[in-house]
Amino acid sequence: MRNYTPFDRLILNADTALRTLFGEPIVTHRPYPAEDISDAEFSEQERKNIAGLMRVNHSGEVAAQALYQGQSLTSRNNVIKEKLQQAAQEENDHLEWTKNRINELGSHTSLLNPLWYGGSFAIGSLAGVAGDKWNLGFLAETEHQVVEHLELHLNKLPGGDLRSRAILEQMKTDEQKHATTAIENGAAVLPPPVKTLMAAMSKVMTGTAYYL
Repeated sequence: MRNYTPFDRLILNADTALRTLFGEPIVTHRPYPAEDISDAEFSEQERKNIAGLMRVNHSGEVAAQALYQGQSLTSRNNVIKEKLQQAAQEENDHLEWTKNRINELGSHTSLLNPLWYGGSFAIGSLAGVAGDKWNLGFLAETEHQVVEHLELHLNKLPGGDLRSRAILEQMKTDEQKHATTAIENGAAVLPPPVKTLMAAMSKVMTGTAYYL
């Protein structure tokens, strides 16, 4: 893995932030999970609900990207940095997929995404400073909570929305893999108060992003 100077990392993180929020993120070019699935007919209320759910998921991926970038920036372990960067690129796939689905539904991504990115980047940076086992522990817990969140949304989708379902199922598989990778590389178990705080912050974001 190439050794970057602090200035290099600053430029790379700025580029990632701009790509995540306003441009085209660097993706792995995996197939769009919904590509070969026909869309269904939805009522206006169903369409708005699906769009709101996918907007929440897109915002979650914006936040996840920021967390990975913050953690990678402050981690002192090159192996862990590489794992974080690999996971971040797969999260970019999720960004693209959820944005595509939102566009298909004629809606928009969250207007508050810059806020989610900035806050999550700061949290990720602090996690990296805390040390690698806590950095990985934070990653593992984040992914566990994301999986629970995706399961909830899968249950809320209309039965005929197979396109959104395919996207969320693949995202769930990826998030579970990221959590497993973190644990296998020495993730510490976070204290219960930290887990509770993370869940509370996630609830604020998801509750807001559904509408905005």
